[in-house]
Amino acid sequence: MNSLNKTVFFDRHVSLKATMIDFGGWSMPLQYPTGIIKEHLAVRRYVGLFDVSHMGRFVFSGKGTLNFLQHVLTNNASALNPGMAQYTIIQNSAGGAIDDAYLYRFIEDEYILVVNASNRVKDWEYFQTMASQFQQVHIVDRSEEMAMVSLQGPMSEMILKGIISSGFLPEPVKNRLSIAEINGTDVLISRTGYTGEPLGFELFLPRDKAVDIWDMLIDKEVSPIGLGARDTLRLEAALPLYGHELGYDPEGKEIPIFSCPISRFAVSFHESKKNFIGRDALLRQYEAFKRIREKDYSKITDLPRIIMPLTIVEKGVARSGFKVFSGEKHVGYITSGTTVPYYIFEGEGILSRPTEATGMRSIGLGFVDSNLRVSDTVDVDIRGKKVKALIVPFHLRSEASPYARPILRERLAKKKAKTVTSSHR
Repeated sequence: MNSLNKTVFFDRHVSLKATMIDFGGWSMPLQYPTGIIKEHLAVRRYVGLFDVSHMGRFVFSGKGTLNFLQHVLTNNASALNPGMAQYTIIQNSAGGAIDDAYLYRFIEDEYILVVNASNRVKDWEYFQTMASQFQQVHIVDRSEEMAMVSLQGPMSEMILKGIISSGFLPEPVKNRLSIAEINGTDVLISRTGYTGEPLGFELFLPRDKAVDIWDMLIDKEVSPIGLGARDTLRLEAALPLYGHELGYDPEGKEIPIFSCPISRFAVSFHESKKNFIGRDALLRQYEAFKRIREKDYSKITDLPRIIMPLTIVEKGVARSGFKVFSGEKHVGYITSGTTVPYYIFEGEGILSRPTEATGMRSIGLGFVDSNLRVSDTVDVDIRGKKVKALIVPFHLRSEASPYARPILRERLAKKKAKTVTSSHR
């Protein structure tokens, strides 16, 4: 691993006895001795700390920056006031994703764009080429000098409040930002994350202060979380991972941005964006998506497949690349799949609370034909055996703080039956 890049927290991971792996050229923790299942559950019930310093952090400034961002990103950057962030896509002219990213505006004259670690060099080179077409756009790669951690889970807000010496947390709305002092240094704080948790934060830290703040959080009995649980958490929340739900499918075909449930919300056609890159292709995808929702498949060639959550009904684990069938017809592929743990809740709605009891379920995301619907049954080819799966609307709901609640297929079936019964009264 000597040739791999290391984050500023590498020695801490080793001292915590993490299993280190090569992740996109970085030596990163896959899991700690407690294991992926307990790390996943720790985030859902308590709080977890993630090292995300391997991701790229580009800083944009200059008078031409807003026009540049409006052109090369899908979302409406003009909607961001200082103290706000948004999910966005770096798109190509065909309406596919070069990468997905998050755009932060902590202060008036500067934007920070966080990109995937594996795409950092590619994205940087692309922005350098595109910036030559604009005047007064200044781009700096601050990935090395600025560290980044993510603090996620029901107790995250309480933990952060306990270590802030001045300033304040962002207002309690997703994608809000603030600047506060921790351990004598200014820290950029955002209410964002990659876990589906209703409470969660990302912290941008000066490199020379980052380890001290990591230690402060660990001393608060915050669980360190590796890449394994990071993946199961994001999959349970149906959040896309570039190279799986964005990029190219197993056949080598580009996945349209509007195929991805979350990513389609990152596309804006606001007039201030003018003729941004990929606008026409994305408009065609949007029109197709609107019609498909109404069971009008006249434009399905513009959006032939859509990514949908699947839960495995029979015994088996779906993995990325496995084929999906409807009857004898091949209708798509699993893009992400695994087994995930969950807490069993008692009570109903926002009053429900997790018990000590837990379970396991086999779930996935499938890139499947657009004429398939929620509640349809499909088959997943798991190493030569067709295993039943159910298309579901979601695996997890996060509206009610402080807990993210698992939505099990048995509960969905019960809710559907209740709705049908009510409609016949």
